[in-house]
Amino acid sequence: MPNKVIDMHFHQREEEEDTGESRSSSSRTPRAHFVVYVGTNKKLERFVIPTRFLKSPSFQKLLDNAAEEFGYAEAYRNKIVLPCDVSSFRSLVMFLTSHDKNHLWQMEEVKKRVAFVLIDGLGDVSIPRLGYKTPLQAANIPNLDAIASAGINGLMDPVEVGLGCGSDTAHLSLMGYDPRVYYRGRGAFESMGAGLAMSPGDIAFKSNFATLDEDSGVVVSRRADRHFEEEGPILCAALDGMKLPSFPEYEVRVRYATEHRCGVVVKGPRLSGNISGTDPLKDNRLLLEAKPLDESEEANHTAKVVNELSREISRILVSHPVNVKRAAQGKNIANLVLLRGCGIRIEVPPFHEKHGLWPCMVAPTKIIAGLGMSLGIDILEAPGATGDYRTLLTSKAIAIANALSAPLNRCPNVFEPAEDGHKPGRSDGYDFGFLHIKAIDDAGHDKATLFKVRGLEAVDKAIRQLAKLLWLAESSSNYQYFLCVTGDHSTPVEYGDHSFEPVPFTMCRLKDFVSAVGGESVLLETSLDPFPLPTNVIETEEEDGGKREAPSAISGDSVSELNEIAAARGCLGRFHGGEMMGVITKFLKLDL
Repeated sequence: MPNKVIDMHFHQREEEEDTGESRSSSSRTPRAHFVVYVGTNKKLERFVIPTRFLKSPSFQKLLDNAAEEFGYAEAYRNKIVLPCDVSSFRSLVMFLTSHDKNHLWQMEEVKKRVAFVLIDGLGDVSIPRLGYKTPLQAANIPNLDAIASAGINGLMDPVEVGLGCGSDTAHLSLMGYDPRVYYRGRGAFESMGAGLAMSPGDIAFKSNFATLDEDSGVVVSRRADRHFEEEGPILCAALDGMKLPSFPEYEVRVRYATEHRCGVVVKGPRLSGNISGTDPLKDNRLLLEAKPLDESEEANHTAKVVNELSREISRILVSHPVNVKRAAQGKNIANLVLLRGCGIRIEVPPFHEKHGLWPCMVAPTKIIAGLGMSLGIDILEAPGATGDYRTLLTSKAIAIANALSAPLNRCPNVFEPAEDGHKPGRSDGYDFGFLHIKAIDDAGHDKATLFKVRGLEAVDKAIRQLAKLLWLAESSSNYQYFLCVTGDHSTPVEYGDHSFEPVPFTMCRLKDFVSAVGGESVLLETSLDPFPLPTNVIETEEEDGGKREAPSAISGDSVSELNEIAAARGCLGRFHGGEMMGVITKFLKLDL
C-alpha cells in the first residue's frame, strides 16, 4: 500500500537527519509537507502535499486508487513517484477537492521565488584584442548561456536610452523607483550602507580618501590607495565625532565603507542636500569648494559648514601616524576626504508593498547596501564577501540560497536594527533574493580586459552553485525558483568608466535551467567548494578562444547565449530598466 511506503520514506529521512547523513539543512523535506512526483522519469510533475492530509480518508483513497490503477514506485532519487498519467491524476484530485466538504484536499499554492543576480558593470563593447567580441562573448559561460537558452531575453537600458548612469540611479530604476522622482544624492546610500544611521534633516556624502598637494591645492590622486582595508578604519575612527570650530552645534559621523571609500554624515539644524561637492572627479585638478545649488539660506549655510568640514578633515589627517608612516614608505598619504553626492535619506514605498515580494540582499558594496536599506530590503551578510576582487562568490550564493528557503536562521543582518526595532529574517524565508557582484565593474574601471573575461567565468561558476542549492531546496519543498541575471550599466574596459550601452537581461525557471545543463544528475555533481576570483590574470596573455558552444534554446525565445548581441534577438526586445520588475512579476504569474 502506498501509505506504508510513505511512512517508510519519512522514517528513512528521520534516520538520515539523526545520523547527519542528509545532504544539507536546506535539502531536508519540511515536516509540514512531502512531495509526490506524478508521471514518468522523462517528465515528472511535482505535487506538494501537506503532511496532515495523510490523515484524510479522501487522500488515502486517492493514493490507493492511483496505485491500483497505475502502479506505484519509489525509485526516483529517493522520491515518492506515481508513474501514472498526470492529467488523470489531476482529474482525480480536482474531483475529490470539489466533493470534500471540508476541502482538506486543496493543495497549498506553490510559492514562487526569484534569485536575482546583478553583475555590476556587465555590459561592454566589441574589443579588438578579443577578436571584436565583447567580454561576455569571449568568456566561457555555459551556465549563464543556459539561463538564456532556457528562458526569456532582452536588451535593457537601465534608466533610459543613451544615458550613462551611476550604479545608484541605475539600481533605483531597476527596483522600480524612478530616479528622476526619488533620487536625493548618493551620500545617504553610502553612509547608511557603512552602518551610519540617518534621520530626517541629516546630510551625507559618498567620500574617498585622497591625496592633496597642500601647496598647490591640487588633488594628485582621488584614490589614496585602492587597498585601504587596514588603514581606512583607523583614519575613520580618528575623524568620527570630530568638531567644527565655527559650527559646534553640528555632529560629524564617519564610518569606513570599502577600499578607499567612507561614509560621512552631518547632523544638525538648517541643513540642505542641495549643494555641490568638493570632488573634482579627475586626478590633477584643483580641490573644489562646496557651493549652494539654489538661493535658499539653508543651502548657503550648508555649503559653509561643509567647506569647514573639508578643511578640518585635512588638518586631522595630515599629521596622523598612519600618514606619517605612509610618507616614510613612499606611499601616497591620505590627507583629504573628497565629499561628493550630498544627499538625504529618501522616503519611498517599501519594496514588498510595491511589488508583492519580500526582499533580501547580499551586497558588500556599501552604496548598494544602503540603497537597499532605503527601499526596505533586508541586508544579509555572507562571510568572505568583500565587494572587490577578493570576494568569495560561493559564500554569496549560499547566503542567498539559505535566505530563499525557509526557515531563515543562518543569515544575520550586517547592521544593527533600526529605531523601529525591525530585525531582518522571515520565518518563511524571502521571495526575492538580490545578489550583487561588484568585481566585474572594477575590472572595467581598471581597463583589465582579460580579468573581466575570467571574472565573468568565475561568476558563471557561482551561478551553477546557486542553482544546485536552489534545486535541492525546490526538490523537497513547495517552492518554485526562478533565476534572473542582468547588469546595472555598461563599464567598457576600453573606456574605463560607465557608458550608455544597454545590458542583456535574462530570466528562466530553475526547472528549465536544469534541463538546459543536462539534467538533475549533471547539476548535482557541481562542487560547492569556495573558489577565489582569478586575480593572477596577466593582461598580456592571449585569449585562447576556448568558449564552449552555446546550448540550443529550449524555452522562451530563440536566444541561446547571454551577451549584448544575442539579447537583441530576445522576445522582450529593448526596454527601460523601470519596466524590469514588471517583467519579473509578470513572468512569475505565467502558468508555465
